[in-house]
Amino acid sequence: MHTYSFTEPQPRRCVLPFAAEASQVAGLRRAVRAELVTWGMSALADEAQLIVTELASNVIKHVGQDSVATLVLDAGPDQLRMELHDKSGKEPQHLHPASDEESGRGLQILGALSATWGTVLTTVGKAVWCELPLPLDKTRRRIQRATTVMETYNLAVATPAARLTRRPVLEESATSLILDLLHWLTAQGLDPDDILDRAQTHFEAEAA
Repeated sequence: MHTYSFTEPQPRRCVLPFAAEASQVAGLRRAVRAELVTWGMSALADEAQLIVTELASNVIKHVGQDSVATLVLDAGPDQLRMELHDKSGKEPQHLHPASDEESGRGLQILGALSATWGTVLTTVGKAVWCELPLPLDKTRRRIQRATTVMETYNLAVATPAARLTRRPVLEESATSLILDLLHWLTAQGLDPDDILDRAQTHFEAEAA
């Protein structure tokens, strides 16, 4: 008999390799937003996308066009850590641009949006990292619990390559899970319509 505990959301990691070129930045931003929404951290999506834009732009400008880089997202219970790895050992410089200059503000934006940030040298270059705090409210905890359930369920009903961030996979998995729950409720002698009505009532109350 399996026992499941959802007292604490599971740490999550996403690794996004990309080529340092302007055409890649928009796709990288979309991928970051999709992951954060899935993790129940959509409140950080705007800040995270802005940070990604600045860090990726710095790689393009200072490391080189088409150079290989990797963005790593690590989600903990109450914060998001972002790391951008590149193959240059040169640390970013603190610039003080004039008010009419359009560039040179990447680190200022990073410092303004994050709780803490820094640079660490790696075996192949460096990583610029930052951490964004996020209080764990009830809604985000529910989303993270549901994500854990969906990921476990998806392994049983879908191919290993299928990702929940793909909308068709998500819709099909969610539909199958709800269908299985309806059958389970019926087998327990419970009224599925009554349970669904109660869940809808709680959902509307929390959304309000």
